Amino acid sequence: MRRAVFLFLITIFISIIFMFNLISCTKDNKIPITTSSKVALDNYLKGRDLFDKLQAQEALQYFRNAIAADSDFAVAYLNLSFTVPSAKEFFEQFDKAVALSEKVSEGEKLWIKGVEAGVNGFPMKQRDYYEMLVKKYPNDERAFNLLGTNFFAQQEWAEAIAAYKKATTINPDFSQPYNQLGYAYRFLEKFEEAETAFKKYIELIPKDPNPYDSYAELLMKTGKFQESIDQYNKALTFNPNFVASHIGIATNLNFLSKHEEARAQLKKLEAIARNDGERRAAWFAMTISFVDEGNTDKALETLQWQMESNKKINDPTAMAGNLNIIGNVLLESGQVQEAINQFNKAMEILEQSDRSEEVKDNFRRGHLFNLAYAALKQADFKMAKTKAEEYAKQAKEINNPNLIRASHQLNGMMALEQKEFNTAIDELLQSSQQNPYNLYRLALAYEGRGDKDNAGLYLKKTENFNSLNDINYAFVRKMMHK
Repeated sequence: MRRAVFLFLITIFISIIFMFNLISCTKDNKIPITTSSKVALDNYLKGRDLFDKLQAQEALQYFRNAIAADSDFAVAYLNLSFTVPSAKEFFEQFDKAVALSEKVSEGEKLWIKGVEAGVNGFPMKQRDYYEMLVKKYPNDERAFNLLGTNFFAQQEWAEAIAAYKKATTINPDFSQPYNQLGYAYRFLEKFEEAETAFKKYIELIPKDPNPYDSYAELLMKTGKFQESIDQYNKALTFNPNFVASHIGIATNLNFLSKHEEARAQLKKLEAIARNDGERRAAWFAMTISFVDEGNTDKALETLQWQMESNKKINDPTAMAGNLNIIGNVLLESGQVQEAINQFNKAMEILEQSDRSEEVKDNFRRGHLFNLAYAALKQADFKMAKTKAEEYAKQAKEINNPNLIRASHQLNGMMALEQKEFNTAIDELLQSSQQNPYNLYRLALAYEGRGDKDNAGLYLKKTENFNSLNDINYAFVRKMMHK
């Protein structure tokens, strides 16, 4: 064999061994990472570490670098999709991950398919993929973290806690599950356990902003608004660009009836924003501040800013989302026909887009909900019932727990409008209790039934809901403070 040929074959052999090590390294039975480039892998791991700590903007460039070094790096595209600033680019990057999913390890494939199922509105199908993932990789903390997040998203807090605890048992230094544990306990109103989880999170990564940001949100929830602001400011000492903390400070100021100060804080965020996504986040928080203050015209103006921003990059998903929020603001202010026009325009934009049929189906279901709500506002109970029944049918067909809760919400709203208070209570108790508007509706239903004790209980729950940057809470607060 000639030397040149030998060197060529040796090079190929070494490359194959190197690629095999990167693809199939399952030490301790972890999900493999498929890439042919050490440079790509190094950048991916740096980006993943930052993304674990919820520093998406900081992680973004590392994922881009990983893809530049290996254009077939499926999970780098997947993670990049989570960090980009627009819905349009999310789908661009996510579609590349899906296209490459047949070329990766079984673990990565299950992860990508799970995300795809979630994007398409099939959370129980996603759960199936993640349960297969933890069965195949029982010593991978990230697999259990993914499963926990599926339970979390369906408001199955106890199951989420069990999965997150499994992740922390496998790797006590993996910080992300402690964050989610804190929130799961918070939703169960186990505030001491939530505080313990967040303090452990701080202990693990004391020089990162998100642990202080999460603890600040717990303080906000319990009504300690100034203490919450202090923690948000502490988070900003570690990263002055940490978007969530600016929004958290503004939310606390809204609750303190300091709306102008809240928007001044958001103007600071707008001024230092590193991309349009961060600017849109500031604008949406301004929308909520104006709704909370009762200034509908200004709220609609800020939504229009967001609409124009998304129109410039031709982002149909985001534009449709903007129009649906505009429709809801109009609906709450009594401008029902104009709201319907916005809902219809949103659906038209999506139908004409190149989004998948599954994504369009998600919007179609949301459109049914919006039209049912609008019909209720017009006291057209026949139309509302027709739309609500179709919505409930579709929610059950795809076995989506959150949509099933929303169908109970529609039924409860219809019963409340028709003064069928017992039915309203039964339906609303099966709706999402993480929507403060439903708690307020329950207060009204109990009041209508003459049950003053429960009416007072749910009114207090509504008043003390104290949720971050929540437009439904802003709607309710505006009504309660009239």
